[in-house]
Amino acid sequence: MKMTNNLKYKIFIYLLLCFTSLSVDAKPKVLIFSKTAGFHHASIPVGIAAIVKLGEENNFDADTTTDATKFSFENLKQYAAVIFLSTTGNVLNDRQQGEFEKYIRNGGGFVGVHAATDTEYDWQWYGNLVGAYFKSHPAQQIAILHVVDNKFIATKHLPAEWKRFDEWYNFKWIAKDLHILITIDEKSYTGGTNGDMHPMSWYHTYDGGRAFYTELGHTDESYADPLYLGHLLGGIEYAIGK
Repeated sequence: MKMTNNLKYKIFIYLLLCFTSLSVDAKPKVLIFSKTAGFHHASIPVGIAAIVKLGEENNFDADTTTDATKFSFENLKQYAAVIFLSTTGNVLNDRQQGEFEKYIRNGGGFVGVHAATDTEYDWQWYGNLVGAYFKSHPAQQIAILHVVDNKFIATKHLPAEWKRFDEWYNFKWIAKDLHILITIDEKSYTGGTNGDMHPMSWYHTYDGGRAFYTELGHTDESYADPLYLGHLLGGIEYAIGK
C-alpha cells in the first residue's frame, strides 16, 4: 500500500510525540534514605526539603523514605543514586544489604551525608563504599576547611579556604584510595584527632558504582547555605553519573 503524504506526516508526528515522551520520562531520580537506629539528626527534614528543591531546580526527581523494605534491586534500579542522609546505626538487614550491593554492582550511585559514616559498622562493604567510620566529635564550632581539589563538580565553586560552622567528625577508620576533595585544618578548631590529613569530603568508584561523601551538613543552616548546597548538588550529580 502506497502511503499518502498526509499519512506520512501523521506517522512522523506520532513518532515525534513518542520520542518526546521518552525524553521527559528519562529524567533521573534519586532516593533519599534517612532511617536512623541511633541518634536522630534534627536537620534531616530540612535536608530532605533542600535536596528535593535542588532536584526541582536541576532536573532530577527525588523520592524519600525511612522504609528499609524499599531496598530491593527491583525497586532501587529505577534510581540513578541513593542518598544516605544522616542515617545512623544498623538500618538494613542482611537481605536488604545484599540487594543494595547488587544495585551498586550494576552501576548505581551513592551519596553519604554527615552521619552516613555513623552507619552499619558491622558491614565492611558499606564502610568501603562510604569511605570511613565515625569515631567522635567535639562541640560544634567554626573551623577552616581546605579545598584540595578545585576541579571537581562538588568543589569547583568553593573558596580555597572555607571558614564555616558545623559539627566536625573524627574518624576511627578511613578507606584507602579515596579521592580527597576537602580537608579540615585541626589547628583552626579544638578537638580534631585525625592529624594533618583529616578528610571531610571525597569521592571514588567502588564495586561497579560511584560514591560521594561529605561530612558537612549537621546544622539546619547548612541547607540554606549556597556554598554547601552547591557542594551537595555536585556530589549528587557525580553519583547520578552526570
